[in-house]
Amino acid sequence: MKELIKVMKAGSDPTRVKMLKMLQRKRMCVCEIQTALEIAQSTASKHLKTLEDAGLICSAKEGLWVNYSLSDGSRSPFAASFLGNLKHWLEEDPEIIKLINRLPFINREQICGK
Repeated sequence: MKELIKVMKAGSDPTRVKMLKMLQRKRMCVCEIQTALEIAQSTASKHLKTLEDAGLICSAKEGLWVNYSLSDGSRSPFAASFLGNLKHWLEEDPEIIKLINRLPFINREQICGK
């Protein structure tokens, strides 16, 4: 039951749902996520940790960057089911559409100056 509750809690926050919808489109670093959502880096990191602990996302260090992406759901059947359904949920939501349309214009090199 603990794994189900962890996934449901992680998916119950609007900011975390937005993060998941963005990560459906592409891998992103924390600076890109915080810019897209207009939140503080510490807030973005805290949300990402919650999503990672629930098995919904994974991170991988690549050079200077830590990239986040959706997990394959292999760690938890609850995470796999949630991610599978989320692919179809909210695709017509105006707020999600606006957010997704901003993604191509967010560039980590410009944000971080590297």
